Amino acid sequence: MEAIFEGKLEEAGLSDAELALMRYTETITERASRSTAEDVEKLREVGFTEDQISEAVYIIAMFAFFNRVADAFGIPAQNYLLTGKLTT
Repeated sequence: MEAIFEGKLEEAGLSDAELALMRYTETITERASRSTAEDVEKLREVGFTEDQISEAVYIIAMFAFFNRVADAFGIPAQNYLLTGKLTT
């Protein structure tokens, strides 16, 4: 988990599918207008279906939306993953 927070995805022990999805998430989050057909093809190559890719795009977009709203209203980060509150 720590490797993911540090942006070291290759060191996080992710499967090829998980790594491809994390890379695509990064693309959509940081520069969605530059997403290419090749980006989507990489997801297909590791086994994602069209429905799963669509669902991922919707989820990524929703998280971006909620994070921007929270930031705009000054809602502090809860850091659930760092504190382990989601795992207990």
